[in-house]
Amino acid sequence: MLTLRKSEQRGHANHGWLESYHTFSFANYYDPDNMAFRSLRVINEDYIQQGMGFGTHSHKDMEIITYVLEGALEHKDSMGNSSVIYPGEVQRLSAGTGITHSEYNHSKTDLAHILQIWILPDRAGIKPEYEQKAFTSEEKQDQLKLVVSKDGRDNSVTAHQDLNIYAAIISPKSEVAYTIPENRHTWLQVVRGKVIMNDLTLAAGDAVAVKTSQTLNLIGETESEILIFDLA
Repeated sequence: MLTLRKSEQRGHANHGWLESYHTFSFANYYDPDNMAFRSLRVINEDYIQQGMGFGTHSHKDMEIITYVLEGALEHKDSMGNSSVIYPGEVQRLSAGTGITHSEYNHSKTDLAHILQIWILPDRAGIKPEYEQKAFTSEEKQDQLKLVVSKDGRDNSVTAHQDLNIYAAIISPKSEVAYTIPENRHTWLQVVRGKVIMNDLTLAAGDAVAVKTSQTLNLIGETESEILIFDLA
């Protein structure tokens, strides 16, 4: 079974300093047919104005993954972490029993373009954790690179959930294939560019949910970037 979720079907909010597109129900955007996909609860595509951001706020019992596309995001949290996340880097914040943090566009001149991804953890009450790793464009060029997993294998970021997140940058006319294992579920998110998946054309912001075992053949129509979520 395959379900297409077009970019224009997403929720949208424009707060001036922040423009955000919500793949699933979030804040004032409510869509009972799109609350989550398995343990994948949030994919927000955020554009944050220069020097602006999210002031200190709290989270609990959520795995928060930040994926920077353009610009840089400045992070501070109640565990004492202070960092800047650049394109190619993946940050994982396990909120667990409770944390507070803030996120700001690190630049005074450039827009920050990020994906914020929330994953429901496999159990409540985890001790809060922080992790950040960099992945080169070469590691993702025309191949799938594991960037998040439950066991942290292949130098991926670790998450408290049975999932694997792969990233790939696909050149025009190049092909990347992914075979969905039996009894797994897949969410494909096009991050940049345009790809053809099994004769279906997908543009930036488009997504496909797949609930059956099959092979996804992805061909770059333009220079593109995708994320594949392999979920229990």
